[in-house]
Amino acid sequence: MSTKIKELRELSVDELATSRRDLKEEALHLRVQQESGQLEDSSRLRTIRRSIAKIETILSERRLATAKEASTKEVAAAE
Repeated sequence: MSTKIKELRELSVDELATSRRDLKEEALHLRVQQESGQLEDSSRLRTIRRSIAKIETILSERRLATAKEASTKEVAAAE
């Protein structure tokens, strides 16, 4: 699953979380294969790690945006 940031930004938070969970599970299976010497495509691990990082970056950006909106509303309400 080679992912583009643009495509990931279009997904909902739930879809991103599901995708992250699936990728982490796949990474676990690949690491087990690697340890047992059965892994054929070791570059797949790198691709998965990067995809997970992209998803976590987007989720973090959304959390920060939500927190910023909440603090902006609090400041506006206080005025």
